[in-house]
Amino acid sequence: MSPAAANRRRVSVALCTHNGERFVAEQVASILNQSVAVDEIVVGDDASSDGTVAVIESVVADARGRGIETELTIVRRDAPLGVAANFSDTIARTTGEFVALSDQDDVWPAERLARLLPAFDDPGVLLVHSDARLVDAAGTPTGQLLLDTLDARAAERRALANGHAFDALLRRNLITGATAVLRGPFARAALPVGNGWIHDEWFAMVAALSGGVRLVSEPLLDYRQHGGNQIGASAVDWERRKRKLTEARDERAARLIARAASIAEYADAHPEVADARLREALQGKLAHERWRATLPVSRVARVPRVVAAAVGGRYRRYNRGLIDVVRDLVQPATAGQATRA
Repeated sequence: MSPAAANRRRVSVALCTHNGERFVAEQVASILNQSVAVDEIVVGDDASSDGTVAVIESVVADARGRGIETELTIVRRDAPLGVAANFSDTIARTTGEFVALSDQDDVWPAERLARLLPAFDDPGVLLVHSDARLVDAAGTPTGQLLLDTLDARAAERRALANGHAFDALLRRNLITGATAVLRGPFARAALPVGNGWIHDEWFAMVAALSGGVRLVSEPLLDYRQHGGNQIGASAVDWERRKRKLTEARDERAARLIARAASIAEYADAHPEVADARLREALQGKLAHERWRATLPVSRVARVPRVVAAAVGGRYRRYNRGLIDVVRDLVQPATAGQATRA
């Protein structure tokens, strides 16, 4: 073994699958063909009824015939756990110093890990993510980038790149798991995922508590959108915004409260990574989301309360500003109210 190989830290991939035989061969091949070798692929197969597992085993066997000795562990689930729980369990089974998260239907450019891993030379970095190029089912670029579809503003991108992600992520998530690599010990210690969170959002928020998030702004992933994605990307257009304004807020409010409560609880239990300012901000976020859930059913009666909160800066601090002001003024309070409207 060369000195460089001896000093190289172990890289794991947590790959979660469910009936993914259509695209998974291309994804696994792109993982195995990285210019920085992947030491281990841990697959959490969420009760696939197709040939997903056999396809993965075939691609890895073919690579071994070409001298690529990547370890493969496959966990077959008899009943599906769902995306967040599947990723949580799969990440827990990894052993690498770094853990790259992988969907079953994307494609990694050969230099992806080579571009992301150097950010971990800073010992304070816990999660590195990138932009992504959106492609269609055939792998043809759509002309869109992921962060653009998320309507990520220049100030938000700077905060993500410069280690100041907390305030941006307090308002909303901007990090997609398929674009992320985590420091392995951090990821495994951050489990279980907090109530109300998707796995990638949770890891991002926990990493942000200590300033450990970094964005590499290049599109280092072909993020395939094919209509069957369990979690995908969709452009923020006016039609989508209008649709959101007509959705009932009761279910969403409960989820936002659960999220705010679980991350505040985590921060309070880990003061070594979340200082007093951050813990205070998280408690403020929790109080704000609880307050939003108590807004009157009558839209007219909401106006003075929402306007006062907006003038006081709460929507700018804890939400997306004017977008959420309008949401709280016009959304129906319950599904029943939405149906009657």
